[in-house]
Amino acid sequence: MNVAFLGLGTMGAPMARVLSRGGHAVTGYDVDDDARRRFVAEGGVVARSGAEAVRSAEVVVTMLPEGRHVRAALLGEDGVAQHLRPGALVLEMSTIDPRESDAIRSALAAAGIGMVDAPVGRTSEHAVRGELLVMAGGTPADLERVRPLLDLVGERTVDCGGPGTGIRMKIVNNFMSIALNAVSAEALTLAEASGLDLARTLEVLGSTPAGQGHFTTTYPGKVLAGDLSPAFQLRLAHKDLVIGVAFAAAVGLDTRVGPAALAWYQEAMERGRGGEDWTALLAEVRFRAGGA
Repeated sequence: MNVAFLGLGTMGAPMARVLSRGGHAVTGYDVDDDARRRFVAEGGVVARSGAEAVRSAEVVVTMLPEGRHVRAALLGEDGVAQHLRPGALVLEMSTIDPRESDAIRSALAAAGIGMVDAPVGRTSEHAVRGELLVMAGGTPADLERVRPLLDLVGERTVDCGGPGTGIRMKIVNNFMSIALNAVSAEALTLAEASGLDLARTLEVLGSTPAGQGHFTTTYPGKVLAGDLSPAFQLRLAHKDLVIGVAFAAAVGLDTRVGPAALAWYQEAMERGRGGEDWTALLAEVRFRAGGA
């Protein structure tokens, strides 16, 4: 199909090339002159403007840094929405605020233009190989239309459940992985400050929920199954985290994620959850959010 690709940066350029190699007629555009020149040097086709890029496009892909860039490219004074052919579809693959994504979708819908939100996970190296993880949100009909494109750029596409769910899934994923990056950094710094060998620390942590993650170890058989009988009591988790935070302070470390987590455990203890499984922390956070 005819594809316009807006945004030829670190992720966009390799994704556009993958689509081109897959047999689609791809015309790229980027406001950055160097990005356009690099894309041409690597065999790509570029337009002189966004309007020119989308003129014959069946699908317009946007892969841009921020929501304001997406809005400007699609809906601004020189936005391409006004130049789209009837029936063209926007495939928005940027990582932006879900509220911005919703507003853009609504504005496009008012102009009779459909939109699929499909941000991606993994790195630019995966983009080069067409091995991204795609988190897609759209109507079944719109997802079916863009499926050939998603299957090329991604090793796997997850239908997240309707318009707006793809970008929400991406933000939840990044919220967790980026926060985990911080607590992982604190843990390894504490190990080093304690005189532990880093390789041996990684060996141990990689064999427990610390490194394997709770979603594949503790949560499925306990809190997500509705079972809070203790395999490991929350009071013991609280006690161990108190020790860890205090020990980090004693060796002179500035930890921030650990103490923030301790506040959650303390609240759970105060609400009488000490005898429950430590995964009951999810139940506590849900309660504080107004859930059951």
